[in-house]
Amino acid sequence: MSSNDQAAGPGPSGSDGPEAPDEPTATPLERLPEDDAGVTDAARDIADVGAVELITTVSVHLLSAAALRCGLAEEGEDLKDLDEARTIINALAGLVTAAAPDLGDTHARVLRDGLRSVQLAFREASVVPDRPGDGPGEKYTGAVT
Repeated sequence: MSSNDQAAGPGPSGSDGPEAPDEPTATPLERLPEDDAGVTDAARDIADVGAVELITTVSVHLLSAAALRCGLAEEGEDLKDLDEARTIINALAGLVTAAAPDLGDTHARVLRDGLRSVQLAFREASVVPDRPGDGPGEKYTGAVT
């Protein structure tokens, strides 16, 4: 490498750096590959879903996963994993607490009830229960009894 190359450093003149884009910046939907219409359609479908519906749907999935991990499924002990349940319940509590003002009372109340149910199920399934206020999600919701 010559001293001129070293002084210039990597970049368009060398082969080490990225080249400047030839096209103007595109929106995320415009950057999807044109030959994969299924991906584009799925992205457009997701873009059409409102925030409240999206948050509610994700919360229901988290509630279901937490219930399974707490051993509430028919298979019970086979799917029980309290470490996983704790992580899921913490995430759910954070989501529900943060989104509650935007969800409105009707949606938030239902999600809080579901969250409380899995928090109590976790406490019941634990061999050594957490102290009140230290259970999963309780740093966001307060102690659940």
